Formats: sequence, C-alpha cells, structure tokens
Amino acid sequence: MGDVEMLKLQVGAGLDGPAEWLNVDASPTLRLQRLPIVGGFLEGITRPRFSPSVVYGDVVRGLPLAPGSVQIVYSSHVLEHMAFEDFKTALGEIHRVLRPGGIFRSVLPDLDLEVQSYLQSSAPDRASEFMRSTLLGLERRERGLMGAMRLWLGNSRHVWMWDYGSLAHHLAEAGLSDIRPAVFGDSEEPAFVQVESRERWQDCLGFECRKPA
Repeated sequence: MGDVEMLKLQVGAGLDGPAEWLNVDASPTLRLQRLPIVGGFLEGITRPRFSPSVVYGDVVRGLPLAPGSVQIVYSSHVLEHMAFEDFKTALGEIHRVLRPGGIFRSVLPDLDLEVQSYLQSSAPDRASEFMRSTLLGLERRERGLMGAMRLWLGNSRHVWMWDYGSLAHHLAEAGLSDIRPAVFGDSEEPAFVQVESRERWQDCLGFECRKPA
C-alpha cells in the first residue's frame, strides 16, 4: 500500500469504496477475511464480506503512507467509534499523511442534536430512548465465547460523541485549519461526490478542514 502514490484516502470505508480511492478499514472481520488460507476457511463465518476495493488499514496504529502523500481524506461515521485518545491519535495521523493544503472532510452523529431531542422529549422513558438513539447504551451484555467473538468482530457501539465546538477545538489542536461546518455536497473538491451519501449526512454533523499550506 505504501508503494503506491495515493491522492484520495477514505478512512473507515466499510464494505465497499470507489476504485479511484484508497479505501481502508480497521475491522477485525476484514483482517480475518484477508488472511491467506484462513480467510477462505472462515468465509462462511466472517460476514458480511468486504469488497476487494477495501484494504485493512488502521488510522490509529498508523498507515503505511508517506508524509504529505494524500490530497484529500474522507470519513463517514467513524470518529464516534474511537476512544478519546485514539481519536486524537487519528487526527495526528491524518495531519501527517495530508499534503499541505490537503482537505479532511467528515460526517458523524451530532451530539448537540441528540441532546436537544432528549431535552424536548416527553416520553416516559426518554433516557433509554437517548441511550438507544446515540448507540451509547448496552442493551444486553454478551456472554460466553461466541458473545466475546461478536463483540470483538463488531464495532457498532458509539464510544465518544461530539458537537461542532468540541470537534473544531481538537481539529485546531491537531494542526488543522480553515475549519468549518459542512453539509452534504457543499465541498469545492468534486472528488468527495464519489464517497458521500445523502443518507449518511441526514441530521448529522459534518465538517471540513485543511492542513495549512
């Protein structure tokens, strides 16, 4: 991966991604599927299947890319799955691989919107509704070996939620600039159209920023 000149990087790509991008995902399921021999043996167990256009890559542990080798970075509903310290490490890695003037654009759940909805709710069990809607709660604890495997292979729970003000603060701390709120399809960089989905941006928090030139 590091031997190829990469201009467009999608972090946490999920099951698929456009061929024009380097699509990386840190899913343990993807890592198992890519193992020689073992991956084929586990084909019936490790579901869903990832597209060949997605490769294993962990932005927290570090990507095998040269400093300043990436023109643009995109992530969709990824940052909320990171622990706070991992989030800060990921921002540092994105800053490292971006070229000067390069753009980082992302969308994730909006904590402010969720809190406003919670405060305005008159539901008798609004606390449970809030925990479910934010994916912060644990509905039931998995037990046994299979439960532990499902917990390890899955990554659906949210770990740390964000509002725009807090995000902007940490983006600036990571050395990024020109930070602004973003909405679906508003980037001056046309390549983001290849990875953005209107549904993923609905009622969510988007931002765009740059590595200083």
